[in-house]
Amino acid sequence: MRKVLYGLAAMVAVLSFSKCLVFENTYTGLPPGPWRAVLKLENNPVTPNPKGKPLPEKLNMVFDEVTEGELPFTFEVKYIDDKKFYIEIKNGDEIIRVDDITIGRDRRRAKDTILIAFPVYDSYIRGIFEENIIEGEWVVANKENYRIPFLAKHGKAHRFTTLKKEPATDISGRWEATFGLDEEKPYPAVGEFKQSGNYLTGTFLTETGDYRYLEGTIQNNKIYLSCFDGSHAFLFEAKIKDNEMVGVFRSGHQYRTLWTAKRNTEARLADPHSLTFLKPGYKNLDFAFPNADGKVVSLSDPAYKGKVTLVQIMGTWCPNCRDETQFLMDYRRKHADAGLATLALAFERHKQPEKAWQALRTYRQKLDLDYEILLAGSSDKALASNALPMLNGIQSFPTLIILDKKGQVRKIHTGFSGPATSEYEAFQRSFDELITQLLNEPQ
Repeated sequence: MRKVLYGLAAMVAVLSFSKCLVFENTYTGLPPGPWRAVLKLENNPVTPNPKGKPLPEKLNMVFDEVTEGELPFTFEVKYIDDKKFYIEIKNGDEIIRVDDITIGRDRRRAKDTILIAFPVYDSYIRGIFEENIIEGEWVVANKENYRIPFLAKHGKAHRFTTLKKEPATDISGRWEATFGLDEEKPYPAVGEFKQSGNYLTGTFLTETGDYRYLEGTIQNNKIYLSCFDGSHAFLFEAKIKDNEMVGVFRSGHQYRTLWTAKRNTEARLADPHSLTFLKPGYKNLDFAFPNADGKVVSLSDPAYKGKVTLVQIMGTWCPNCRDETQFLMDYRRKHADAGLATLALAFERHKQPEKAWQALRTYRQKLDLDYEILLAGSSDKALASNALPMLNGIQSFPTLIILDKKGQVRKIHTGFSGPATSEYEAFQRSFDELITQLLNEPQ
């Protein structure tokens, strides 16, 4: 009898403990902790140029050991309380918090649905989730029919692979690179990498901006790097031989090009102040574009007359523009009494004006923008150049035009090397020196 009583007591204890565990780990959304996600690009190994031109032997490579056409990234689900949660996307040193998450129910299939929105970039991930898997697609609304299949699994913390093959070399440092080897106009870049064992981070600087925070791995003589931030979806793969890299770069599922790089601690790009300039015969910047209230704004308005003025050429879809916007916002807050005027000219992907205006309103709200933003036209660089005919062209989003108190153009900075690069601090110093100089000049 005593043994029976002991047995019953043990069963009650186990049941009570189990109930406590279930109660304490009940979540209304995704399971907390690490997730590994992939965007499923087409598995498109390097092949001879589709234009029919044969490629050099060293470019005929196949990168099929790890990626198989998948662009990976990681995120973590974190709960504020039993019901509210958010996710953090990790790209190297960058942590992107995403709060715009909606959970629902697909009645037809009796399955849970999820929508993870990146409203500043007008994109979102939508999918079905059950147990520890989300399956769906990443959609960019400001691009026509732009969708990439998406898959995420809970409990996976690695990015590319769990392999630990001994690296053939340490690629830390600066590399002179060329992209677009299979295109008519190759373009220069500078690679910056940090390696710790198999773990690899870095970025590429180009004359139109940097490729932001990249994270990945080096396995023997192969490197793999990726980035996903809601707007960019970058995948880099390369082989290393004799201090030279040869690889493939993919941006989403529509752009793919070949690149090479070689070690060069002195690698440099063109001076960003030399690329965009006023055409002969023009002395000043002149424009008139509407703001969200329908008011046409120009540099002759009292808010800008007689002031040092920053004119930012940008687009809400552009992460480099967002980096520059954040820099300008921080600088304005630190120098709130300086009388520095700022306005942005937005060139948008949306063809319908009402959608473009909605993108601008969302951008301004989410970033708490404290300066005017005008709708200037299309993000197509040729059309954007027509909107500002006094310039030799719009080479890059962003481009920053700096005017003195007399309204004269003093400098034009093309592109933006943001916080993911080693050149960001130097840019901050030179920018501050110039603005301080202009603010102290007589009107």
